[in-house]
Amino acid sequence: MNRKIRFALLLAAVVGGVPSAPAAGKPNIVVILTDDQGWGDLSLNGNKNLSTPNIDSLARAGTRFERFFVCPVCSPTRAELLTGRYHPRGGVYSTSAGGERLDLDESTIADSFQAAGYATAAFGKWHNGMQYPYHPNGRGFDEFYGFCSGHWGDYFSPPLEHNGRIVKGNGFCINDFTDKAIAFIETAHRSRKPFFTYLPYNTPHSPMQVPDRWWNAFKNKSLAMRHRDWKKPGLRPNQRENLPHVRCALAMCENIDWNVGRLLKTLDRLGIADNTIVVFFHDNGPNGVRWNGGMKGRKGSTDEGGVRSPLLVRWPKQIPAGSTVTPIAAAIDLLPTLADCAGIPVTGKKPLDGRSLKPLLLGKTGFWKDRPIFSHWRGRVSVRTQQFRLDHRGQLFDMTIDPGQTTNISQKHPQLARQLRDKVATWKRDVLAKLGRANRPFTVGHPDAEWTQLPARDARPHGGIRHSNRFPNCAYLVNWTSRDDKITWPVEVAADGRFEITLQYAVPGADVGASIELRFNNSRLKTTITTPHEVPPRGREHDRVPRRESYVKDFRDLKMGVIELSRGRGDLELRATDIPGKQVLEFRLLMLRRVPGNNRSRRQKPRTPSS
Repeated sequence: MNRKIRFALLLAAVVGGVPSAPAAGKPNIVVILTDDQGWGDLSLNGNKNLSTPNIDSLARAGTRFERFFVCPVCSPTRAELLTGRYHPRGGVYSTSAGGERLDLDESTIADSFQAAGYATAAFGKWHNGMQYPYHPNGRGFDEFYGFCSGHWGDYFSPPLEHNGRIVKGNGFCINDFTDKAIAFIETAHRSRKPFFTYLPYNTPHSPMQVPDRWWNAFKNKSLAMRHRDWKKPGLRPNQRENLPHVRCALAMCENIDWNVGRLLKTLDRLGIADNTIVVFFHDNGPNGVRWNGGMKGRKGSTDEGGVRSPLLVRWPKQIPAGSTVTPIAAAIDLLPTLADCAGIPVTGKKPLDGRSLKPLLLGKTGFWKDRPIFSHWRGRVSVRTQQFRLDHRGQLFDMTIDPGQTTNISQKHPQLARQLRDKVATWKRDVLAKLGRANRPFTVGHPDAEWTQLPARDARPHGGIRHSNRFPNCAYLVNWTSRDDKITWPVEVAADGRFEITLQYAVPGADVGASIELRFNNSRLKTTITTPHEVPPRGREHDRVPRRESYVKDFRDLKMGVIELSRGRGDLELRATDIPGKQVLEFRLLMLRRVPGNNRSRRQKPRTPSS
């Protein structure tokens, strides 16, 4: 069966049927979030190096926010969109190895829309937890297609997942995610059901890959707009513009714009554009030194350039076309805003940090109370008011006359600086002090999920084993040479059950024959590697500039057998019991599939995983 037809049938099963009464007449929602695209990476904002007419059209037909703020890096911004709360409250402290997971006692924007009768789906990069119920399907999304990691190793027909099961992508991933989103929207429309569609694109995050159509337009292009310090003498290499990187980032942005255009044309073709709210924003500042409106800072920074994002919102006949919103706003505001616009309740019981921006969207000019917005990453906190920013060093800047943060005015305005420092101290006590590396094992075997992935990214290598790259998100494990070496995952089995285990590996013929054992508490499963799988790394052939992340491989599946796991905590451990060659294998992933049948888990209440 054709892959597109098969996917459409699966979508029909999800969104089929007539919506419940609470959803009748509600607006559709499309949220587009890009990855590592700076505020300056739009022609709308004055960048003459590229053209983004489709994204720009959202501002012409709707509204744009002058000062909208996100987090310095990826997973925190996603958490704040999902919850309407500052990311430390949800336990997000890192971008990999489990620290990107959103606590399970947090309610998400998809939970609210799902409860209100919407068909909900996400297509792209999730980055807030992989193992169910951290998985998108456990956070209110009926449908998920993409990857849960922080970045991916190859953007052309890579291994992805569809609702937990590994599948092969179809072409360039951004095009593929858009295809799947369009199919979902079409199916929901035919079913007369309102939809909440989340498109978290993973570009222009590295590796720097883009189809020829866009790269050829940029690979030799002269850049008219440059970073504010590009002529400054004495810069270190990482402070200078890497022009091939810049050109590829801009090409990737134009590819995003093309895909946004395809989606907007779909809404027009279906006749639902007027009843669809389209939201577009970025997750942090640019992933490199390039033109960004003269602002200080880029990705990873709590300065203006690291946390300022465009926010464009189109809702024809509701939002005045071509309008501009001047009060400051942030990612924490999107959940209450969209719920308010749709007229649905927020399901979560925890207090929100964000507020509804609906009055600003609709052009109501009544009183709007100023408030501080906090930016945090790795202990660094800055605070923004309508006029001022206090940076993480305690320096004060008047952003209306000094948007580039060049002049510290804290001595000129000592009382204001002191007040803002006090606000930061209070925020740290209230929000940041609760953030720690909580003991959150990886959840295995939840009865509501057939599949559980345990990738090398989340593993703890012991002995000589190491990741193929210092950035673990798409890395695999290498240098497994000793019986004293082992791979472990701290896990919590949510319910008793039998699980079929599949291991993804690579090993040359000279080293084939190792025996390995999977252990959890009193359970054991043994197998021997009998088939060599020597395969070169891939990804380099698609790179436009050298990468920092790991290359990837087309690993082979090995069905180890079935293991019975009992509910509880412990270390899931993979060891070698015999190594006839120089190495055991290179490891990418363990996949656990709950075996249907007479499992005790079906007759017991699942253990609630620790947040």
